[in-house]
Amino acid sequence: MAEQSPRRASFEEASAAFRAHLPDLKTPRFQTAAKQDVYEYAKFFRDNHAPPWLFDLTQAWEKLYEEPFKGVTSDGIVKEGLFKPRDEGVDIVNVVGKAEILLSLLDEQQRNKLQYPVNAKEWRAWSNPEILLRPFGLRIEEVPANVQDAIHKVIEASLSKEGYEKALAAMRINHFLGECVQLPQIMNKDSYNFLLFGAPSTSPSSPWGWLLYGHHLDIACFFRGPQIVISPTFTGAEPNIIDAGPWRGTEILHKEGNLGLKLMQSLTPEQQKTAQIYENLRDDGMRQTGYLTTDRWNKDDQRHLCGAFRDNRIVPYEGVLASSLTPDQQALILDIAEEMLLYLPIKSRQLRLEQIKSYFDETYLSWIGGYGDDDAFYYRIQSPVVILEFDHHSGVFLNNTEPKKFHTHTIVRTPNAGDYGQAIRDKKHKL
Repeated sequence: MAEQSPRRASFEEASAAFRAHLPDLKTPRFQTAAKQDVYEYAKFFRDNHAPPWLFDLTQAWEKLYEEPFKGVTSDGIVKEGLFKPRDEGVDIVNVVGKAEILLSLLDEQQRNKLQYPVNAKEWRAWSNPEILLRPFGLRIEEVPANVQDAIHKVIEASLSKEGYEKALAAMRINHFLGECVQLPQIMNKDSYNFLLFGAPSTSPSSPWGWLLYGHHLDIACFFRGPQIVISPTFTGAEPNIIDAGPWRGTEILHKEGNLGLKLMQSLTPEQQKTAQIYENLRDDGMRQTGYLTTDRWNKDDQRHLCGAFRDNRIVPYEGVLASSLTPDQQALILDIAEEMLLYLPIKSRQLRLEQIKSYFDETYLSWIGGYGDDDAFYYRIQSPVVILEFDHHSGVFLNNTEPKKFHTHTIVRTPNAGDYGQAIRDKKHKL
């Protein structure tokens, strides 16, 4: 079929769309939370099991967190030899220097709180909800301004310029949401935890890394000398624009959605039928047994499969094969991958894109939902070396009961033990 270009909503339309779903802040949910700090908020959640669907999910997460790390696979068997140690030209001297400055600003108690062994399981402790389920590391909002700045300097030195800007956008939109629902003490630009693993080093024989986690932004960054692995990552936004205040005009995750929709709309009807594994975003055919470690859908993850604590999930291939697509459509897959891998420094990102392209014979695009210009949707691009998930969600703080385009989640996983740099760690440094 002829390739279409999805219509992009104007800034004014995007603003009106989410503002139509601002919640009633006089309800008990918001009135109670407004009186709590982040720790009281978490305690209230644990003590009252509220909301119950999320509490039940966190109990499932506890069991998954106790599992030894294996890695996401398509069939339960980790494929070996996909990832190799290599020199990616990362400016590791600069990154280590920024990390050493951070450590020099901390007292012994702070350093002990920040640093973990390089093989600590706390790498896997991240989660997306605004509830602080595991208060590990240093919380950015609780440290002095010079330490906050030093943490950001480590993150900035590690990521690409455009990747750091994307992370800042996610943090600022979280802050904006906190203002919209009058819970700035729960959600703000600094309501994130930062952990350091191992001792910062330029040597491949002394790997190290860091983890940043909080609401709608989770980044695991591993270094092996001048080689970097940034995976898993979770980047989300509710809403996905800022329409007021000093950061007005900030947008995030629109490009990933538009590229995915352009790709799906460009397929032939037969290919679209193969790619579309469910017609509806909440389809009766989705497996939902109440066993939250394996269910196809739950209220928090909704359609995505590889979120928090899903480090060992089996995700079978489904959809249309990338090698059956035209060169232009394959180029769109790489454009999507580039956007979702934006945190990686440029050279490392290019090497990853080349690797992804080399596996197009084993790469699948799957789709859930409609693919009209105004439809909300989910898609996944999956191969032995990468999993990219994009999902439009229903409201958590906004009151839309059905998924809308202004609430977006994206996830990047490196399957077959690639997450957290596991596949390139030597035996003594493995998780």
